[in-house]
Amino acid sequence: MAERYTAKEMLAKLVSFQTVSHNSNLDLVQFVENYLEGFGIAAHRVPDATGEKASLFAHIGPSVDGGVILSGHTDVVPVEGQPWSTDPFALTEKDGRLYGRGACDMKGFLALALAAVPDMIAAPLSRPIHLALSYDEEVGCLGAPPMIEAMNASGPRAATCIVGEPSMMQIADGHKGVCGLTVSVRGFEVHSSLLPTGVSAVMTAARLITWLHERNVKNAANVRDEDLAFAPPFTTLHSGIIAGGTAHNITALDCNFTVDIRAIPTEDLHGWKERFTAYCKEVETEIRTIRPEAAITIEERAIVEGLQPEKDGAADALVRRISGQNASVKVPYGTEGGQFQAGGYSTVICGPGSIDQAHQPDEFISIEQLEKGERFMSALIADLSR
Repeated sequence: MAERYTAKEMLAKLVSFQTVSHNSNLDLVQFVENYLEGFGIAAHRVPDATGEKASLFAHIGPSVDGGVILSGHTDVVPVEGQPWSTDPFALTEKDGRLYGRGACDMKGFLALALAAVPDMIAAPLSRPIHLALSYDEEVGCLGAPPMIEAMNASGPRAATCIVGEPSMMQIADGHKGVCGLTVSVRGFEVHSSLLPTGVSAVMTAARLITWLHERNVKNAANVRDEDLAFAPPFTTLHSGIIAGGTAHNITALDCNFTVDIRAIPTEDLHGWKERFTAYCKEVETEIRTIRPEAAITIEERAIVEGLQPEKDGAADALVRRISGQNASVKVPYGTEGGQFQAGGYSTVICGPGSIDQAHQPDEFISIEQLEKGERFMSALIADLSR
């Protein structure tokens, strides 16, 4: 007989799987597969290149187009070095809150969707509900694109997608795109008294980082009215880590730094990367006139599309209808929403819990939010049963 869980029980089960991004998520995936199989639902795995991780998708209801995707990621961020007062992988209830790694971000939403499976099966759904569970969202939204491709290749095709990232069950219809780069500068060492005959990797890197700063100043001075809902209301370019140099009196041989570009969704994220890359090429040409060994290389760590607000979007209309909300917000964090949108699905974000709890020690979701999510799932099932 198929095992049934309350949302709280399902959340406790999901939290118990230590799916930190550097670990495998296959134990959780196997659990979900077995759980769905108990209800006669076939699930489809999309493994990564190593075979140590996998996304999972399944559809419940009639085999017709026009359904709804409920999307969430299975991975969580590390707990090492954080001062937890409870076991992060054992759900702990205290003062109306449920503590555990991923309780908020975002196993709470997955728990709601999975716990509602028996109700989905029992309902006379006229359009299907698709479950979509990804891996490696926390390290660059790596698992969603191949899963979306596999979903598009198999039927039936959904029309809308709800990404259940923590939004306090508010409708979020937009967020910035994110591009993460690692830049490596190779210079040429000479004694600093002979500076013009060498190339300092550190000083060259400083020029590139200054370019980022100058773009920020220009962007902040040219804010558009349509971007005021974003915080901050312009594209930002940031370097958070830098390392290089050998000694105070030697021109640095190497310098490495990171770049984080967060672009307003109406702007071309790839275009920002190309502009920065073009400037790096310009500087590289210059330093090679001094020493041909000098070089600048750029590695793309991740690129995640922004979520574009949709005019009269189907997903927005659906969530407004079942939640009774009349307004939407923009969120400051990145999600897989832009990837689903790029895959052809009308997409919004709506999930339980506050992003303020994400990645924090003693991460929690309130029982009130979980209960609000349960009512949302019931309303969604009812809407799709018309």
